[in-house]
Amino acid sequence: MPDTIRAADALARRLYAAGCRTAFGMPGGEVLTVIDALEAAGIRFILAKHENAAGFMAEGVHHRDHAPAILIGTIGPGTLNGVNTVANALQDQVPLIVISGCMDADEAQNYTHQVIDHQAVFAPVTKATFRLSAGAAHTIADKAVAIATEGRMGPVHIDVPISVANAPVSQTAPAPRAKASPAAPSGSDLATARHWLENAQRPVMIVGVDALNQHAHTAVVEFAEDHNIPVITTYKAKGILPEDHALSLGGAGLSPLADTHLLPFVKAADLILCVGYDPIEMRLGWQDVWDPAQQNVIDISAVPNHHYMHQATLNFVTDCAASLRALSDGLDVQETWAEGEIYKLKQALTIDFPNDDDWGPAAVIDTCRKVLPRDTIASVDSGAHRILLSQMWECYAPRDLMQSSALCTMGCAVPMAIGAKFAAPDRPVVSFCGDAGFLMVAGELATAAELDVAPIFVVFVDASLALIEKKQRERQLPNIGVDFAQHNFAAMGVAFGGAGVTVRNRAALETALNDALKAETFTVIAAIIDQGAYDGRI
Repeated sequence: MPDTIRAADALARRLYAAGCRTAFGMPGGEVLTVIDALEAAGIRFILAKHENAAGFMAEGVHHRDHAPAILIGTIGPGTLNGVNTVANALQDQVPLIVISGCMDADEAQNYTHQVIDHQAVFAPVTKATFRLSAGAAHTIADKAVAIATEGRMGPVHIDVPISVANAPVSQTAPAPRAKASPAAPSGSDLATARHWLENAQRPVMIVGVDALNQHAHTAVVEFAEDHNIPVITTYKAKGILPEDHALSLGGAGLSPLADTHLLPFVKAADLILCVGYDPIEMRLGWQDVWDPAQQNVIDISAVPNHHYMHQATLNFVTDCAASLRALSDGLDVQETWAEGEIYKLKQALTIDFPNDDDWGPAAVIDTCRKVLPRDTIASVDSGAHRILLSQMWECYAPRDLMQSSALCTMGCAVPMAIGAKFAAPDRPVVSFCGDAGFLMVAGELATAAELDVAPIFVVFVDASLALIEKKQRERQLPNIGVDFAQHNFAAMGVAFGGAGVTVRNRAALETALNDALKAETFTVIAAIIDQGAYDGRI
């Protein structure tokens, strides 16, 4: 056995040790050694049709295997195509390893074709950016994984010069660095927090993506049940408490209609527990909702509060599960919200988000939820349909609804669903996409066909940027740049090797869904709805 390996092999082997088994992207001459090293290490490289979609496919896999996602881009335009998905990973806390190929430093001094400073581009939208060097290949690989996955998760970029990828390095990697143990609150602040919890009559939990990434869902469920505390989640954290649970108040963040009920409830609470809550997912209505001088507010998060979207009475920069156990240990269960406020709020939300429409976006969502199995994995991209679906789609497990909830990126749902179905072939997977977002990524249907995966792609077809058109009308502005032609989306599905169906009523949708669940190929279901169908609904 040789004493040396390529620097690219050192990087690939560290990623394999971190649990990575797939990488997505598009090749170029500058990354061929990296791709070869990944395959040699046991990490399959999957060709996407665009780097931005590749990043979302990688995220779809991450939500199933919890390993860092990997995006590969070649020099210049290839790597730059992925900037949006990298920025999304930073805001949505996705541990994405971004590997780009680049010219050698000496060569770049007198060769300018496609040469661009990748590190300068990615510095603002990553947790860290490295330029791989042979002497530090093992260390850079280990740092990249650690920075991406520890604390508040996020993307890390590694620029790999052509000659460095092939440079010989020691086969023996340094001993792995020990991970930090989960921290819990202690001392007088913990005693104060426990006193507040013991005496709270109207407590509420707001749970966010830190709790999701720390796998704290069991601790959240046990804490909520032990202390009769209702749970509001951000959209990204939906399903941490199954949403058919009596204490679940569903997701929050984008819907002004839902806020008319949720915000007064929060303002009436005498104890607010923010558990891994990152308000980057929320809108202005959630800014300074409570007064920590008048309400007891406990903030448990992975990093200090530098967002200033809200303030707390006590701040614990600690692990969510460990903190909940420290707060709860030995305290008795007591009655909360004695006037039935939890039930009344759930009923009010049910009334304002009815599921009995004959047809329209709410009927599409309701029919899908009733027909598709309980363990269905769903994805949704940005638009009016996402606001409605995130309120109406009941989610029963963490990560079973995937979306771009911080950056709010159009077109993410299709590649996320492809990645999820590839990683979990035995689970039903459905993508909910607006027609405009679908057009941005329709080429990835070819990737689904090439991977032989069979997700269901539901497209809301109203030939409009519905949310922007709605805002335009509400501001009494002329209709400009929001409408487009109504295309045959079902035919696109057939053209790329799948099935395609156009539906205009519940019965046809139900039939299409049942057929799609049994199909060996993917299915595009084009649901035709009226323009303006979201008025009064979100």
